[in-house]
Amino acid sequence: MSEAYVRDLFKHLEDGDGAAFFDRVDDNVDWTVEGSHPLAGHYRSKADFIAGTFAKLAKVLPRGAQLVVQNLLVKDDWAVVELRSLATARNGFRFDNHYCWLVHFNGEFIDRVRAYLDSAMVVRLFAENPID
Repeated sequence: MSEAYVRDLFKHLEDGDGAAFFDRVDDNVDWTVEGSHPLAGHYRSKADFIAGTFAKLAKVLPRGAQLVVQNLLVKDDWAVVELRSLATARNGFRFDNHYCWLVHFNGEFIDRVRAYLDSAMVVRLFAENPID
């Protein structure tokens, strides 16, 4: 896995093209979002991950979130990606979160991720912007 490939892949998220990014995520990805907040969980498929995270965020971030890669380290089949989100919630709360994703590649596809983020900020986001 090359740094250029990973950077190009994450550029889709920076450009707001989640579909192009998720085209390179295995349908049976093993994705863990660490913590005890509304987005946390162990997701065993791409569909479950999207439903448990991106779909929930779409309900409280009407203009979506701009993701920006801040740092990237690649070794063998692993990448460590530091991201920042720029977003505004329905109630005006600035959801400018920070993330660290440990990403494993099987060939050109992401098959495992462990994600860390500011969980207190996620709790506040959903407390102030409840969803059904």
